[in-house]
Amino acid sequence: MAGNQEFYWRRLHSLLGVIPVGLFLTQHLVVNHFATKGEQAFNDAAHFMESLPFRIFLEIFVIYLPLLFHAIYGLYIAFTAKNNTSRFGFFRNWMFMLQRISGVITLVFVAWHVWETRLAAAFGAEVNFQMMEEILGSPFMFAFYVIGVISAIFHFANGLWSFFVSWGITVTPRSQLISTYVTIGLFVVLSIIGIRALVAFI
Repeated sequence: MAGNQEFYWRRLHSLLGVIPVGLFLTQHLVVNHFATKGEQAFNDAAHFMESLPFRIFLEIFVIYLPLLFHAIYGLYIAFTAKNNTSRFGFFRNWMFMLQRISGVITLVFVAWHVWETRLAAAFGAEVNFQMMEEILGSPFMFAFYVIGVISAIFHFANGLWSFFVSWGITVTPRSQLISTYVTIGLFVVLSIIGIRALVAFI
């Protein structure tokens, strides 16, 4: 019974990591990429997201609660998982280990990013181009954001591969190989989008 419960918890953890958390990450990166078109373009895109109907409801039940569950259960997985990299050294074993490491880095980054932006907004600050420009003006913070963004994208892309396997979408070695190339491509594309946005703010 306990084994069945853990199986279902892991399936839910995997699902929430893709829908809605992964989709939100992708949308967030695309909105930030408007910074490459200039300050006004980014501010207009950010204002559009801020003015969505039922925004608070969507943020709580579609973003924060799923993200909170994914993060808490992900920490449990990260600190109870047994990595086999030293013994087997296969590509997927390394991806397994990096998934756990990137998850912890992403959690720290997301918590800090929410603190700097959403909580600041709750106290009256405006989340706009100037805010991000000031945050990323420090070389240390810029490096921190680069590491955080890349970790988050890797965690999503590699987690998507695991999602396809655990949900029975890719069951053959060939389909899993194709999925590997697809998720690597997704990682590269989203990383370019994310880094271009960060550079645009400075």
